Amino acid sequence: MSVSEKLPDSSAYGATTPRLALRDGLERMQIQLSDQQIVSLLGYVQLLVKWNKVVNLTAVRDPLQMIHRHLLDSLSILEYIDAETLIDVGAGAGLPGIPLAIANPHVNVTLIDSVAKKTRFMQQVAAELRLANITALHQRVEQVNLQSDLVVARAFASIDKLALLTGHLLPTGGKLLAMVGQLPSTEQIEKIDGFSFVKAAKLTIPDETAERNIVILERDLT
Repeated sequence: MSVSEKLPDSSAYGATTPRLALRDGLERMQIQLSDQQIVSLLGYVQLLVKWNKVVNLTAVRDPLQMIHRHLLDSLSILEYIDAETLIDVGAGAGLPGIPLAIANPHVNVTLIDSVAKKTRFMQQVAAELRLANITALHQRVEQVNLQSDLVVARAFASIDKLALLTGHLLPTGGKLLAMVGQLPSTEQIEKIDGFSFVKAAKLTIPDETAERNIVILERDLT
């Protein structure tokens, strides 16, 4: 199926197509992408739908829900991507790393997951969509011997456990971007060893009511 073809609709988001839903969501979020980037994002959704039939990559099955709960959710942190490299830990189906890589072709994105079938999927996406800025690694995060100025995680672990697992991936001054549902307490954030609290902010995704937030921590001297 070509990326221009219509994917199945979902009444939960109105009578529309994934392409229209994506363009509408990007406009409402004031995110400007090229036509080719939109084609790539839709191509990613198509591959996700295809693989999800035989490999359990995500509980979200409907393409329109994927637009909102996966693509737009991932792109909601776009303004915080301010480095030339990014590591996505516990990337799973490539979220948020693949949408961020499509939106930021100048950023080299490393996707890390400990499940081989998920890594194979992410490698296939990079190959089929010709995303040269993506590398997918089948490793446990604590075994990864890389560093990046940005590490991002989407609902991967509690904020304190995430900091413990990813500290070695960040140089001094590097930032950890944690995408969470409910915000952890200020006390919990401030007691994390090796990190300083930078910011917490609400993330707004069109037509989604679930609470979404980002917590940003900066790596201290090690």
